[in-house]
Amino acid sequence: MKVMLKDGSAREYDSARSVYEIALDIREGLARAACAGEVDGEVVDLRTIIEKDCMLNILTASDPEGLRVVRHTCSHVMAQAVKRIFPAAKLAIGPSIDTGYYYDFEHEPFSREDLDKIEAEMKKIIKEGHKLERFTLPREEAIKFMEEKGEPYKVELIRDLPKDAEISFYSQGDFTDLCAGPHLMSTKGIKAFKLTSSSGAYWRGNSDNAMLQRIYGTAFQKKEELAEYLEYLENIRLRDHNKLGREMELFTTVDVIGQGLPLLMPKGAKMIQTMQRWIEDLEDNEWGYVRTKTPFMAKSDLYKISGHWDHYKEGMFVLGDEEVDKEVFALRPMTCPFQYYVYKASQHSYRELPLRYGETSTLFRNEDSGEMHGLTRVRQFTISEGHLIIRPDQAGEELKRCLDLAVYCLTTLGLQDEVTYRLSKWDPQNREKYLGDEEYWESTQSKIREILVEYGVPFTEADGEAAFYGPKIDIQAKNVYGKEDTMITIQLDCAIAENFDMYYIDQNGDKVRPYIIHRTSMGCYERTLAWLIEKYEGKFPTWLCPEQVRVLPISDKYEEYAKKVQAQLKQNGVLAEVDGRSEKIGFKIREARLAKLPYMLVVGQQEEADKTVSVRSRFAGDEGVKSLDVFIDQICKEIRTKEIRKEEKEI
Repeated sequence: MKVMLKDGSAREYDSARSVYEIALDIREGLARAACAGEVDGEVVDLRTIIEKDCMLNILTASDPEGLRVVRHTCSHVMAQAVKRIFPAAKLAIGPSIDTGYYYDFEHEPFSREDLDKIEAEMKKIIKEGHKLERFTLPREEAIKFMEEKGEPYKVELIRDLPKDAEISFYSQGDFTDLCAGPHLMSTKGIKAFKLTSSSGAYWRGNSDNAMLQRIYGTAFQKKEELAEYLEYLENIRLRDHNKLGREMELFTTVDVIGQGLPLLMPKGAKMIQTMQRWIEDLEDNEWGYVRTKTPFMAKSDLYKISGHWDHYKEGMFVLGDEEVDKEVFALRPMTCPFQYYVYKASQHSYRELPLRYGETSTLFRNEDSGEMHGLTRVRQFTISEGHLIIRPDQAGEELKRCLDLAVYCLTTLGLQDEVTYRLSKWDPQNREKYLGDEEYWESTQSKIREILVEYGVPFTEADGEAAFYGPKIDIQAKNVYGKEDTMITIQLDCAIAENFDMYYIDQNGDKVRPYIIHRTSMGCYERTLAWLIEKYEGKFPTWLCPEQVRVLPISDKYEEYAKKVQAQLKQNGVLAEVDGRSEKIGFKIREARLAKLPYMLVVGQQEEADKTVSVRSRFAGDEGVKSLDVFIDQICKEIRTKEIRKEEKEI
């Protein structure tokens, strides 16, 4: 047989060889470093036998797929260690992932101390150098094998496999697991690993199933690579909005209030108020929106007309029992049906369109408890929601204007380079989930695609991510852990006006159904605040800061002047506080720096006499002495223009 290698060379053999034997024939050092093989594009064990002509690539831990094999093997070593220490734990699944691996267990929550014990046992297992050996069993024998081991989750997985599937297992010492592989030849191939965290996870990701305990870990070929990654994780942890936002007293959560219901503290509330006022004024004064204010709840009748009752009921908070109560209400998950009735309150001519309704909307969605996280996934949130009632011929221009507004908002916040764009389409394999037929979806998706192409932004396309009534542009961003969320959405709806008997009078006097654009200009305020915390590590642009200036008198004698400075700043709309504590000025400066404030003004005898302030900033350190009027002019301009000033020197 002829084996073609990655470098274009070939090896010929007169009998079958394992991938490992071929690696050894190529170079002994390569065989020592090898983790797996890639045969005709498929990643396989080193123990795999090659019997015919093929393309072969020997994978080491330097290759992404080779490293995945190391990590997958490490997940098995972790499971073996857990079973040794906690024999009653039940095994679920343990795959490799982009950042390492995890394994799910039926067990009580694991503490950090538990993870340390598991790590120590893993080191013993690795040192023992168990060979990983693969074997297969017929379906019924495989089920019996796992039943005898008391592993119900493995039994369920086997039963769900196709009847003709090959059911394979890997054993290492006293441990055997159901697994398709591939794996390393021996546990000694794991050189550097760490268990990073643990959390709850529903079996198969379904909240109706049992809550399991998931242990996350990572592995690398070299200890230096592991140390670098752990340092990276620590930096992420420090930027995590869930940690940093609480430390900065922007928000908190309370168990007796409930998951996904954060409390915005004064500083966080001030930031959201600043963004909300900006967006409302921007939309109303510059982008042609009119404001509405609609109820937080409605009868189920409204949602039945819109289609949300059939397509979205599971995600709603329902008040009442349909089997018993004459009227059943639900908290609103979106504002669109309410704004339709604002439109329907009077008759409209084609000349009046587009009509752009904006609302700062508080919404309620019954998210799974396992999905809750800080401010990014909550059950009550507020968005910059809007619905545009348009003529069909206005769809292209209005979609583009919605995208223009979204990009303007992102750019003002300094987030424009943090996003990706996605065309979210229907799933033709799941048609009952959507309104309209194939022709409707192809035409509306084409319209969205044209806008994105014309706009010139790279974008991906995703089936099954559309709203039930139409496709959308989703502007996506990742948090510090790499999880992607939708930040801004623009949706084209050419169907739902029919449900509500919405129309306008055209130039011929006929009734015509309008199109509707559902959109946000900045998205969810809570999620955006989380994004800003992580983006700026709490060092926000001055215009967004809940405290923009702190006045620091060098002693009690100058507190009165400090308060006069504060009053003048406040008269000009600058958020200023005075630190009048009887502490040394160096201590006050350090405290202000740790609070990540943009500016501090030190005042003493000379400043009071000259009506000046000594300016220190987060951006340039000591900026010298300035007259108070000059400083106020400068900071007011910075706030008014929403400048994102770069840091040149840490104070």
